Amino acid sequence: MAEDKRMSGKKFFTVTVLNGVITIVEAIGGLLSGSLSLLSDAFHNLGDTFSIVISYIAHRISLRDEDERNTFGYGRAQILAAMLNALLLIVVSIFLVVEAIKRLSHPETINGELMMTVAIIGLVANLASAILMHRGSKHNLNMKATYLHLLSDTLSSIGVIFGAIMIQWYNVTIIDPIITIIVAAYITFESWPIVRHTITILMQGAPQMNYDAIKKDLMQIDGITSVHHIHVWMIDENRIMFSAHINMRDMLLSEAEPIYHQIEEVLAKKYGICHVTLQAEDIRGRNEEMILNEDFDQQLLNRQNEK
Repeated sequence: MAEDKRMSGKKFFTVTVLNGVITIVEAIGGLLSGSLSLLSDAFHNLGDTFSIVISYIAHRISLRDEDERNTFGYGRAQILAAMLNALLLIVVSIFLVVEAIKRLSHPETINGELMMTVAIIGLVANLASAILMHRGSKHNLNMKATYLHLLSDTLSSIGVIFGAIMIQWYNVTIIDPIITIIVAAYITFESWPIVRHTITILMQGAPQMNYDAIKKDLMQIDGITSVHHIHVWMIDENRIMFSAHINMRDMLLSEAEPIYHQIEEVLAKKYGICHVTLQAEDIRGRNEEMILNEDFDQQLLNRQNEK
């Protein structure tokens, strides 16, 4: 998180400029050489340029403090950006596969020497961009999606260079669309988990935890007699929220606060939960008559709709 907050606009600007230059060079090189893989790499870099801009905007938004409109802050701006970038990668990959299949049916003459020269230039620039964005990508989905864009570009450039060698030395032109399909498949394989994870977060999905173990750990704290209505969700990939109803023996508030501290300590150290909301109860959790049921919830909803 500390690295994420220290990310400078200079880094994003440098990577954006590099990708813009690569896009222009590879687009011209792809058209002149007749290489589909080089041209597809140019389109890929163009998409990366837009994704980097989106990532930076989302990063800036996420640094805003909590306010009355967003009481949990703006961290999910980066989750949205990560999902959009990953989806963009998948869409681009599908487009590349379609074009590669067409090229397999109708092969064209390719200038392997020009293709290799441009691909080497692209590799150097893509590698530099990937290295710049690598730090901070491990614990940040937005950074990870952006880094994945740049890493896939690097691998694509390597594939294009290999294809250029095969075309220049052995005249195997069919290798060009084959490399395109392989790179597209890899990009899709790496992008889908990001899409799935971001959707889980945006849907307030629960992280993978042993909830029986959580309940058991809390029940071992002296003064707690029952734990129920447990809810766990993620604000972003690093912040896990927790709420629960806990039954406690009848005591003063000053006696209950040390118990709250123990609960927060267990949840933070053992399960990485950063925010805890508790509702203390005496007999309410065991007495159904004291709990508002679904009929009441429906009545309340009907009243609101009538207004």
